[in-house]
Amino acid sequence: MDLQTFLQQQPTDYADTQALGRCLRALVEAGLDQLPLPGSGRTLERFQRLAEVGAHDLGLCKLYEGHTDALAIIQQLGGSPTPASTWGMWAAEPPQAKVRVSPSGHMVLLNGRKAWCSGAAVLSHALLTAWDDQDRQQLVAVALDQPGVNVTTQGWHAVGMGATGSVEVLFEGAEAQAIGNPGDYLQRPGFWQGGIGIAACWYGAAQSIAERLRRHCTQRPEPHALAHLGAVDSALHAAAEVLRVSALTLDATPLDDAELLARRARAVVENSAEQVIQHVGHALGAGPYCKDRQFARLIADLPVFLRQSHAERDLAALGQQVVNGAWSL
Repeated sequence: MDLQTFLQQQPTDYADTQALGRCLRALVEAGLDQLPLPGSGRTLERFQRLAEVGAHDLGLCKLYEGHTDALAIIQQLGGSPTPASTWGMWAAEPPQAKVRVSPSGHMVLLNGRKAWCSGAAVLSHALLTAWDDQDRQQLVAVALDQPGVNVTTQGWHAVGMGATGSVEVLFEGAEAQAIGNPGDYLQRPGFWQGGIGIAACWYGAAQSIAERLRRHCTQRPEPHALAHLGAVDSALHAAAEVLRVSALTLDATPLDDAELLARRARAVVENSAEQVIQHVGHALGAGPYCKDRQFARLIADLPVFLRQSHAERDLAALGQQVVNGAWSL
């Protein structure tokens, strides 16, 4: 069974984190989490699969993207994921939540609080960033079904993306395995490659939202709706082209620093998604917000997921990279 067929057989509404967890486990059991690695020659296929899940449900996509990203990172850094496991990728580093790592034989011990842990209550394992005694960032892999791991209900009161259950997790002497060396998480080429994968998730959701307008225009081709559809098409076309070119570039130069490529791709796709939200809402009015449950879920979830971008902060970082450059065709 391919991914699209699997998703068509799933409900269009996931009531809570447990429902998302069951679906993610089913995806893993069906082998549908085995995506081509970024820069492997089939990067576009990876982006397409992420977009397909994003078009279906962004809560599921959040867990699926984190799981598949974790699998890629472990392979990139020379590890082997635990078979039949479901993974989170938790790298947020707010000032009030920091995990410390200390050596313990062949393993390490974790102590501290980790924030923004999507799917913590339903996953079997997690990759997370922690800090050693020299204040260096170390990636670790941890099994979540051990006494030293306390999945709280704190830190998450979301409506959009609410079902992801992105709560805080407390570690008290939890055993973990170091993955790679200190600093490897951010320094590897795959870090920015994975950032473009997030944009593919945004694109999938925006495309699904836009499909409502396209279907509306096939039934009622009135001028204002068609104008909005034209604006939506140009936005999605730009986003799709950028993702395709990004995939080709990663495949051609898999070891290059992809920061500029990723920042540009994310900026274009974010802007396109925000245009889609505005134009579809203006064209269709309140109807789908109130009567189409999957649309309502996507339209609530996508603005929250888009905030994995840091808006003007990310644009300023992009501007700093290109300030001494030039544009050409």
